[in-house]
Amino acid sequence: MRSLLFATALASLASSAVGAETATYDLSIRGFHVGTVSYSGEITDGRYAVTGRLQSGGLIDWVKRIRYDGNSSGRVKGDRFTPQRYVEVADTGKRQSEAVMEYRGGVPQVKVYNPPRPPGGGGLDPAKQGGTVDPLTALFAALREVPAGDACDLTLHLFDGKRRSLVTIGPPTATADGTTCTGEYRRVAGFSDSDMAEKTRFAFMLALEPAGEGKLQVAEITMDTIYGKGRMKRR
Repeated sequence: MRSLLFATALASLASSAVGAETATYDLSIRGFHVGTVSYSGEITDGRYAVTGRLQSGGLIDWVKRIRYDGNSSGRVKGDRFTPQRYVEVADTGKRQSEAVMEYRGGVPQVKVYNPPRPPGGGGLDPAKQGGTVDPLTALFAALREVPAGDACDLTLHLFDGKRRSLVTIGPPTATADGTTCTGEYRRVAGFSDSDMAEKTRFAFMLALEPAGEGKLQVAEITMDTIYGKGRMKRR
């Protein structure tokens, strides 16, 4: 997925908020530590706000440093998230970029996308991406603590300002070690021909653990990546 960048801290939220949480995951690929993924999110009176960061570390820092910071906010009802504003800033070690999207009636409006897309450079029409969520909202929706009866079983249509993708997560399954659910990330449209030829479907599995008060949280994610098997382990 695209790097996640979280440049703006959460505004102060009402004390009646439910579901406030923070989480940090150690990210490894082929057994080598390559960075951390973290988020801080809160839901209050039908509204949500979340910030997040992807920070490279370990072996990959010897080659290049990568960072993504972002924040998103909007409305939520059950497991349905409707973003209202999304901001991301990324540094891949070779290129710096930023994006700002605002939403009107559930339809994204791309306010900033730097570096600008060249004429004829591809990308989807934002006006046709109604009902999608930004990458950070998708991360929060998939990983946040939820009542055990609401875990997994989620479909998310993503739009990052240029590309559309799909995340599907199946219903939870009880195992000897706890609860798991399988899922898939799929590139749908707006990607380059080389990206689509490389790989379009990425399987993953979530392992959940009790979080107290009858809730479950995602303890570990194992996933396919273009670099090999990846793993996110909650601290």
